[in-house]
Amino acid sequence: MNQGPSRLPFYIAVFLLIAAGISLAVWRHVELGIPWLTGEQRPVWMVEARVDFDGSNEPVVASLNVPEQPPGFLILTEQAASPGYGFSIIDKSDSRRAEWTKRDVTGPQTLYFKAQFIPDASAEPVPPEQPPETRRLFWEEPEATAVREILAQAEARSSTPESMTRELIRLMQPDTRIQNTTLLVSEENYLPLLVNMLNHSGIPARTADGLKLEDARRRQHLTPFLQIYNGERWLTLNPKTAEQGVPDDLLLWRQGSGSLLDVVGGDSSEVSFSMIRQTIPALQLAAMQSEGNGLGFLSFYELPIEEQSMFRMLLLLPLGAFVVAFMRMVIGIRTSGTFMPVLIAVAFVQTTLIPGLIAFLSIVSIGLLMRGYLSSLNLLLVSRISALIILVIFITAGLSVFGYQMGFNTGMTVTFFPMVIIAWTIERMSILWEEEGGQEVLVQGSGSLFVAICAYLLMSAPLAGHLTFNFPELHFAILGLILLMGQYTGYKLSELRRFAPMKAYD
Repeated sequence: MNQGPSRLPFYIAVFLLIAAGISLAVWRHVELGIPWLTGEQRPVWMVEARVDFDGSNEPVVASLNVPEQPPGFLILTEQAASPGYGFSIIDKSDSRRAEWTKRDVTGPQTLYFKAQFIPDASAEPVPPEQPPETRRLFWEEPEATAVREILAQAEARSSTPESMTRELIRLMQPDTRIQNTTLLVSEENYLPLLVNMLNHSGIPARTADGLKLEDARRRQHLTPFLQIYNGERWLTLNPKTAEQGVPDDLLLWRQGSGSLLDVVGGDSSEVSFSMIRQTIPALQLAAMQSEGNGLGFLSFYELPIEEQSMFRMLLLLPLGAFVVAFMRMVIGIRTSGTFMPVLIAVAFVQTTLIPGLIAFLSIVSIGLLMRGYLSSLNLLLVSRISALIILVIFITAGLSVFGYQMGFNTGMTVTFFPMVIIAWTIERMSILWEEEGGQEVLVQGSGSLFVAICAYLLMSAPLAGHLTFNFPELHFAILGLILLMGQYTGYKLSELRRFAPMKAYD
């Protein structure tokens, strides 16, 4: 007995199709940050640096260190507010600097630099291409002897750069200080001394400045931190407590550059910071990030607005096709035409449900009456259909004008209905009426409307429009499910009641 070809390759192909669609959607979510749900919001910190100085009637060059890939944050936007000044951001080997320039500056001056930062736990600075160099410093006696003894004591109690740093910080605290540390340490030189001693011991070290993020705070100043290089990356430590790591609410503004602010041609310069916590739509944020990282070409947002609107509608059609396939092959609902309900549902999306239903029923009802008259003329099929198309157009135009005069703007969107398909539907219903009777017309017509309404409810859902437009690869999964339904040969749900007496007889 011939068993027929194996269906295993088919099921494998369907599984790969569904897996590819879901995997690509997950990749788009992870890589581009596109949210799964509509209305999701993401926190964003807006930080403003204010530079004040007094001009001394000569050319000014003001240079402010600005962040470059701070740990735990991504930079979204940067801008400067400096009327009359030239502005540019200069990338140097060890830092990024915002530079303002102007000729002949006199009196108090204020410059602003604003940046938006997105919290991102996975954001880490790029490791240096070459290990940083250390330098051995020269101390005069008796400081040189004190430094050697403190470093020797810390080194004896440690085995790694991290533990060496922690022990050195502990030895230099006021409550644990011995005679040597008391000789060296003062409140003013504590952190520079710590950095110099670590470099002297062969551990690359530098200072960093962090900004504690608190909503709606003004005139804030940076807090100094210690950074050491452990052979792979820079580690941040609190110079007072030796606590390692960057807190979630700390933005490292400066990491290792020579100075925070330099002003040439001005006096009494200072910088202060203000911040505010904002929220923006996650989808807007993902679109802005994709433009910045070069992945924008993978999104429909790069297309013109007119084409975006067209694709938003086209990408809903597979959902309608899925509903029709499910209703016909699994539920067993009879419709007029195979995919006429999809086109009706698309029209309902444009007109909304109630006006669309009224317009569709009016057009089909008037069209059936006119089709009856055309049938009495014994016209050929092509001529009859052509005449019917023209009549449908006039009926639609008349309903649109009537709706507009009555103040219903939705009447103007009736023209979206597929004229040729409606003409064929009227023709099919008329022939069905002649061959099967009015009951069959009512059954198939109501079935078409029911399936169209179900497809409309799915297609008009905000989540459906969001997923189909932002994750178009999910249509692979829909295609796989439709192919699986095409293999279903069992009883339809509507047939269970029909064949119930056979089960009772068995």
